[in-house]
Amino acid sequence: MNIVVLDGYALNPGDLTWNEFEALGELVVYDRTAENQIVERAANADMVLTNKTPLSAQTLEQLPNLKYIGVLATGYNIVDIQAAKMNGILVTNVPAYSTSSVAQLVFALVLEFCHRIQRHSDSVLQGDWARSIDFSYSKSPLVELSGQTMGLIGLGQIGKQTALIARAMGMKVVATGSGRSVPQPLEGIEWVSLEELLQRADVISLHCPLTPATNELINADRIALMKPSAILINTARGGLLNEADVAQALNEGRLAGAGLDVLTVEPPKPDNPLLHAQNVIITPHIAWATKEARARLMAVAGNNARSFAQGTPVNVIG
Repeated sequence: MNIVVLDGYALNPGDLTWNEFEALGELVVYDRTAENQIVERAANADMVLTNKTPLSAQTLEQLPNLKYIGVLATGYNIVDIQAAKMNGILVTNVPAYSTSSVAQLVFALVLEFCHRIQRHSDSVLQGDWARSIDFSYSKSPLVELSGQTMGLIGLGQIGKQTALIARAMGMKVVATGSGRSVPQPLEGIEWVSLEELLQRADVISLHCPLTPATNELINADRIALMKPSAILINTARGGLLNEADVAQALNEGRLAGAGLDVLTVEPPKPDNPLLHAQNVIITPHIAWATKEARARLMAVAGNNARSFAQGTPVNVIG
C-alpha cells in the first residue's frame, strides 16, 4: 500500500514518529505540499493523509488509485466529502484529541489579560522593581476571575472542559449553542440565549463550528450587546469573527480585549486589522499543538488507517 502524507510538519516537526503508518506500507512524508504539487505527489497513493492541504473535487478526480483520505485534524472542510464519496474514497478524521489542550490555552489567554505576566516580568528584569521605593507595584490593572461570568458559545467537549476550569476558578458559567440543538442541562452551567450571554458575560469564549449560520457571529451588532469591559476569546475558527468590527471595537474601547488563536486567513495577511488593534493577544493557531495532543492525534490517525486496511473503518465522515 502506498501512503503519502501531504503536510506532516505541523503534526510531527520531529518529536513523534510515523511508525503506525510505516507498518502499513510504503510511506512518503512531505512537510508541506502546495496545491499544484498534490496530484504529482499523490498520483500512485492508495492512502493520503492531510491536515490543511485541500483536496478538491478536481484534485480527487485526478487520483484514480486513491481509496482513503485520513484528515489529521477534527475539522474536515479541506476535503470535498461529496466528491470523495462519488469517487469511492473513504474519509476519516480525528475527533476530541485536543480538548484539554484547547481549554488550557483559553485560560492562558484569559489569565494574561488578568495579570499581564510577561509585562510585569519584563519590567522586573529591566530593573523597575530594583529601583522601586515600594515592595509591590503593577503595570496594568489586576483582575480576579472568581465571581465573574464566563460565557461559552458552543458546549461540545472543549466547551464543557472550559466550563469545568471556569467553575474551578470560582466563575459563574452561562452557555448557548450554535443553533443546532439544545444540550442536556449540566450542573453549574446556565443555558441562556445568545443575546443574554453577550449582555451578561465578562469573558466570552467561542467553541462552535464555522457554518453559514455562525459565519461572522461576532460582529458590530453583537459587540454592541457586550460589556465594554468584556474579554473575547476565540480558539475555534477565525471566521466566527468579523475581524474589522472586532478591531474597531478594541481600538475604540468598546471591547476590553481579545485573545485569539485563530484568524480567518492563516497565515494572516499583513493588513489584517487585528494585527494592529489595541488590547489584542494573538497566538499562531497553537491550542491544538501540545506534544500530548499531537501524540493522541497521531495514535488515533494511525488506528483509523489500520482499521480501514483491515476492513473495519472507524471515525468515518459522511
